[in-house]
Amino acid sequence: MRFRPCIDIHDGKVKQIVGSSLDDRTDKAEENFVAENGAESFARLYQSQGLSGGHVIILNARGTEEYQKSKRQALAALYAYPHGLMVGGGLDDTNVMEFLDAGASHGIFTSYIFSDGQIQMDRLRKLVSVAGKDHITLDLSCRKRDGSYYVVTDRWQRFTDQKLSVSLLEYLDSYCDEFLIHAADVEGKRAGCDRELLSILSDYDGAPLTYAGGVGSYDDLREIKRLTGGRIDITIGSALDIFGGALEMKKILSIIKED
Repeated sequence: MRFRPCIDIHDGKVKQIVGSSLDDRTDKAEENFVAENGAESFARLYQSQGLSGGHVIILNARGTEEYQKSKRQALAALYAYPHGLMVGGGLDDTNVMEFLDAGASHGIFTSYIFSDGQIQMDRLRKLVSVAGKDHITLDLSCRKRDGSYYVVTDRWQRFTDQKLSVSLLEYLDSYCDEFLIHAADVEGKRAGCDRELLSILSDYDGAPLTYAGGVGSYDDLREIKRLTGGRIDITIGSALDIFGGALEMKKILSIIKED
């Protein structure tokens, strides 16, 4: 298990939000934390701690003025920590190279690949040809409906018809280098991880996979490690001390190293 840092950006500011509260119609979200410092300061902090493979996520809809503000912050983070961070939010085959050239190690993709409710394999193959498999992270963030987990897109607001499963991960891992999965129903709530989802993910043993969502205590972190046998990486946002939470990064890293 590795700790993967995060930098979530909304309206040009580093924030921690309740994931399920995002609403493109109003461009509003329920906020847990709004940073005074820019994204580059967090990137430099992660670099100083030797924490790589983190996720910079632009939470605004592409094509808006707010997206451009957030994009500038994302690029500042990439310049500050070259090849130490991934970036997602509004990426496709036409702009991924801009972010990779700016220093991103990977582009993170959801809505571009899962469109009209289905996996668009022609887009995924084109993306591989443009960016290379080794620079692609697929975000299969999901929400529960009718007893199953479904991949959600458009900043977790739109359900696809694609159920999350081990077989789906195994099918897609030949087209990507890593997976990122937010448990969107518990994201930002600090009320505990989604154990049912983790039980599904624990059966997968392929490309590196990072889980995000709901961690609110050190016991939650230990539970994730126990449930997954330490095979799944973890990212923590709202509960982390640098984002106004109670969990200290130093202790988190210590728990991860425990036998």
